[in-house]
Amino acid sequence: MEEMRLQKFLAHAGVASRRMAENYIKQGRVAVNNKIVTDMGVVVKNTDKITVDGNLVECKEEKIYIMLHKPTGYVSTARDQFGRQTVLDLVTDINCRLYPVGRLDYDTSGLIILSNDGDFTYRLTHPKHEIKKVYEALISGVPQKNEIKMFEKGLKIEDYITSPAKIHIKNVIGNNALVHITIHEGKNRQVRKMCEAIGHNVLTLKRISIGPIALGDLPEGKWRKLTASELKSLY
Repeated sequence: MEEMRLQKFLAHAGVASRRMAENYIKQGRVAVNNKIVTDMGVVVKNTDKITVDGNLVECKEEKIYIMLHKPTGYVSTARDQFGRQTVLDLVTDINCRLYPVGRLDYDTSGLIILSNDGDFTYRLTHPKHEIKKVYEALISGVPQKNEIKMFEKGLKIEDYITSPAKIHIKNVIGNNALVHITIHEGKNRQVRKMCEAIGHNVLTLKRISIGPIALGDLPEGKWRKLTASELKSLY
């Protein structure tokens, strides 16, 4: 739980409406860390002990699941040591701490999911679940049949061999190709390194789906909550 005013916490916990919670506070019925408070400006956090009429109040944090269209130029971490903008800077009006589910490189755009549900995050990111991710890439040159075969069989990159993947040419644009690439791994800059390994550098890269969840027409920099049916499909 993010820090919030006491009356908002009580309302969020289902004790009473915010207006009624303010009355409880004025009446001296609410204590924070065993101290009665009557000030409307008191801010509480999840480590505080909050009671009403001596009864402990617990606020179970609502589980939030968000899909975001990440622009390039943002890092997919909660904080950045270099002070760069993070994907969390794009999400407003959410009263809980969110974390990126997986990551997208700084110079890659597209679909990223944010949540405060650790079990959900584990399910989507652990390699054993093999959640497929599809990327749309503009690459230099046009892959030949033998290069596509190498790509799909698995490539030696640094100290590992990639799992079988798919690459499909969607369009040829001048001397370049627009391709869709499907992988279920998520190693650092993997798609870019795989394309480089067959001699085709990535010019632009966007993730367009994670499992059954597609980016669709969600505008860049915007977000929305996942629907119940989308969540069910992920599980």
